[in-house]
Amino acid sequence: MAGDVLVVAEHLRGELDDVTFELLGMGRELAGQLGGSLIAALIGGSGEMADQLGAADLVVSVGGADMSDFNPESHGAALEAVVDAKSPRAVLVSYTSMGMDLASTLAVKKGMAHAAFGTAVAGGENVTPEGGKRNITATSQLYGGKMDVVSDLGDGPCVVSVLAGSAPADAGRADGPPAAKESLPAPATAGHVRFKRLIEPEAGDVDITAQDVLVAIGRGIGSKDDVEVAEELAEALDAAVAGSRPLIDAGWLPKTRQVGKSGLKVSPKVYLALGISGAPEHIEGMKSAATIIAVNTDEQAPIFNFAHYGMKEDLFDVCEELTEAIEDR
Repeated sequence: MAGDVLVVAEHLRGELDDVTFELLGMGRELAGQLGGSLIAALIGGSGEMADQLGAADLVVSVGGADMSDFNPESHGAALEAVVDAKSPRAVLVSYTSMGMDLASTLAVKKGMAHAAFGTAVAGGENVTPEGGKRNITATSQLYGGKMDVVSDLGDGPCVVSVLAGSAPADAGRADGPPAAKESLPAPATAGHVRFKRLIEPEAGDVDITAQDVLVAIGRGIGSKDDVEVAEELAEALDAAVAGSRPLIDAGWLPKTRQVGKSGLKVSPKVYLALGISGAPEHIEGMKSAATIIAVNTDEQAPIFNFAHYGMKEDLFDVCEELTEAIEDR
């Protein structure tokens, strides 16, 4: 239908990702503005997963256990089949490693407008006189989250890639199963890409996902030798040291200490972010922390938009004073 919104459910290792429910919440609001229904596309998922998508009016499943592992070709073809069958006005996809493959390919093949790095989407106020359709607008983050840009996607079908953490997951959860379910056959052609295996990092000396307190460091730490400053504070706090991707890429911390989209998701009671700018990829991995405390000399750093407490101070001064205060107790 003209105002329907399609949400692509993302899952891994047999479990739906939180971003799926974030998209369902956003999709429900957008569908209401457009006067349409909310549809969820579940590719390679189980019946149990479909029952968890009760926020949608309809769940369209494609494939089964044979498509449970992500494959950009086969999953992309399956998504195209759902779009062809349902003709949604808007398709919401997560801006993740999986979603990036799906959204851009779908937009190009179907000639749909596409906005990436999305944080919000809405049915605009501009109404075309011919069909009475509302234009869809999308808000996107640019320059590592330092600038918001609103794009008018017009009154035709569009794709919006949404950053994880842009909306509350609870808004897309429902107590019961969806009102209706449908199934579509898997794509006839398998394509050239084959899934071999999922490679995960080996367990490290510390499981940062199980820590109550994390001292996380970013590029603001300056050099590998200065990591010791954060380690001393972490020891005083009975915490563990974690880091953003640039530090892991530089070899200053092991891969098992990386927080973010390409690392680990953590939800400690306290997340102390030292010299971390707050790129969307990092926020995705720590947004669930109960208390986020940010220390950064750049008052425009995006991390302050997510922190419960913030300090525009030199991280070394804060580490030194905090460590001394704890040790003197």
